[in-house]
Amino acid sequence: MKIMQLDLAGDLHDLFRDIVDIRSESLHEDQLADTVEESLRGCGHLTVTRIGNSIVAATNLGRDSRVLVAGHLDTVPVADNLPSHVETRDDGDYLVGRGTCDMKGGVAVALHLAATLAAPSRDVTWVFYEAEEIAAEHNGLLKVRSHDESLLDCDLAILMEPTDAIIEGGCQGTMRFTLTTEGQAAHSARSWAGHNAIHGLLPILQILQDWQADGDHLVEVDGLTYHEGLNATMVQGGLAGNVVPPTATVQINYRFAPDKTAQQAEQMMRTMFADWTMEILDLSSPARPGLDKPLARSFARSVGTTPMPKYGWTDVARFFEMGRPALNFGPGDAMYAHKADECCKLSSLDDCARALESWLRERSEGDH
Repeated sequence: MKIMQLDLAGDLHDLFRDIVDIRSESLHEDQLADTVEESLRGCGHLTVTRIGNSIVAATNLGRDSRVLVAGHLDTVPVADNLPSHVETRDDGDYLVGRGTCDMKGGVAVALHLAATLAAPSRDVTWVFYEAEEIAAEHNGLLKVRSHDESLLDCDLAILMEPTDAIIEGGCQGTMRFTLTTEGQAAHSARSWAGHNAIHGLLPILQILQDWQADGDHLVEVDGLTYHEGLNATMVQGGLAGNVVPPTATVQINYRFAPDKTAQQAEQMMRTMFADWTMEILDLSSPARPGLDKPLARSFARSVGTTPMPKYGWTDVARFFEMGRPALNFGPGDAMYAHKADECCKLSSLDDCARALESWLRERSEGDH
């Protein structure tokens, strides 16, 4: 198949639509990765490396700092929402289609700037990676790190997650776990002969209810205020409509602020629910905002909007684990991510491109 050549230096909105219309569900990014690689290899100022379906393109100008700008190529599955189309609304034009918000708008901005910024004031590493939307074992950033961690060296990483052109610092950690109650089966007509495990969930639910009623659970970290959450998200139990259930399980999700480590969060939950059998389904570390770092402060000043905390988990946590500060900054309103009518306001791309380009062109004294 002939590889499509993207016009990286041309109209940003046209580039955006071209990228969106190349399907790239997770584990099926080959065509888009081929196209991105081929297009970037035409930029003589970049050194291009490919690992799997992830592409790293870097300037090597000997600048006194290095910024890494990253965006993932994959999307969640298409749901009759490709090809894309432009829709005019009261507040402007939107591109509607799978991946427009999460996060091909950010990919388009990064590709455009990678091609047009031949001599930025800071060296830049542009990373376009695979499989962010699925299990960590497939994640392209981890594959790049495993192949050659030096490819991810930077003084600041910017993840182009949809933030509607506002800096979102750090991210929450997340822990999902199940608690199981034990009972004894019996015919419901003779329920006194058994013990109802579903009823045994009540003390767990009461703990959760009391936690909710105990305040807003706001935690300030590096000047940003994070809102923690602890919620039952799934309940399973029962054998039949006329049987007293012998077991019941509740799944709980804890979203915790980056003032604590994943290990500290786990210990808190184990202490809170010490009376029940716990099975951890996943546990992901948070990331501190990093806005106390000079380069991050410089970027925040250039963008000119008040940074916000990141609610949810993003790959900034992977950079934090490597000791590198990282921020979220990209086009699109995250509320539209993964929806059937997923969309991105075109002016949001323009805002992000202008802000990032301006900062990458400005003189960099005082970053360190």
